[in-house]
Amino acid sequence: MGAGRISALDVLRGAAILGTLGTNVWIFASPDGPASFLSGAGSVGEALLRAVTNGKFLGLLSILFGIGVALQHRSAVRRGERWPGWYLWRSALLLLEGLLHYTLLFEFDVLMYYAVVSAGVAYVVGRGARSVRRWLTGTLVVHLLVVAALTAALAAFSGDGGGGVSGLPTDTSSWPAQVANRWDHVTVYRAEAVLAIPLSAVLFLSGALLLQGGALEDSERGRRTRARLMAVGLGAGVPLNLATTLLGGALPLVDRYVCAPIVAFGLLGLITHLVLRARSEAGRLRRGVTAVGRSALSCYVGQNLIASILCYDWGFGLASRYAHLGAPFVVAVWLVVSGLLVVGASWWMARFERGPVEELWNRAHRAPQRLSARR
Repeated sequence: MGAGRISALDVLRGAAILGTLGTNVWIFASPDGPASFLSGAGSVGEALLRAVTNGKFLGLLSILFGIGVALQHRSAVRRGERWPGWYLWRSALLLLEGLLHYTLLFEFDVLMYYAVVSAGVAYVVGRGARSVRRWLTGTLVVHLLVVAALTAALAAFSGDGGGGVSGLPTDTSSWPAQVANRWDHVTVYRAEAVLAIPLSAVLFLSGALLLQGGALEDSERGRRTRARLMAVGLGAGVPLNLATTLLGGALPLVDRYVCAPIVAFGLLGLITHLVLRARSEAGRLRRGVTAVGRSALSCYVGQNLIASILCYDWGFGLASRYAHLGAPFVVAVWLVVSGLLVVGASWWMARFERGPVEELWNRAHRAPQRLSARR
């Protein structure tokens, strides 16, 4: 069970990273650059294609992060260490990394949100399952109320929820100018925190409970849990998500921040089921996705770096030249970046224990612990 569970986690993380790119690639492949995230899709076909990944794999990544917090807690308990203890230093490093990632690469970084949420969730996880359930219920209620209020505001004041943000610069011709622009418009680019932070807390806490409930186990209990996840996440979540996508109007927030996370639970159940059922790790695709999962942080940063270089005018400028091709161009960019990630991660992980960013992060995490031990 242990080996299968670890393998499932790696595949899940890899799928989440590549799926998240499927959402973000629309930003890079648009001549409007980051501002395109703040405007609606064009045709119905484009809306449906975006809906395949929108919010779902980011939700899956958030659930997996919560599972990671719970695993860290288990390890600390086994070693007899104080909790959250040094885990808070991990959160601080993640916040710093997110700050650098936002500043240098990507307007819609999630690492900063994860850092803030992980510190609070660590305390809750340390207080036991009952506390996790209480905080999960309370945070879910807050999140749904916020989504409802913002959706009502969209319906009342815009009528469609699909407009962009007037006056937001879209110039990607200069990397230094784009870096400066992120901080000139930080309130716009970081406004998603109102929704992302409570939703991340809900999904982190859900991940902790799913780990305790055996969702990753190759056991009868695990199979029952995964069956429920697939029934709710895919059986109910997918039709709901499709409905909110097609209806559009004032429902984009419901679509991304309510329905899509429901589907994410179904994806967790389905992917884990397929991994445990396969029993073999020999497939080239699986090995590649596993390598991406083992170096998830490096690949998350790497995908945004590669896509920026390919698409923005300060790089190869492909978006300005080929965006008129529409969805085929976007899919082509996703395939190229995903292929580079899979090949690069496979090469790296065959030679090193950790991804490059993970290695730097691990050294920074352990440095103060070594100093403390010497004293």
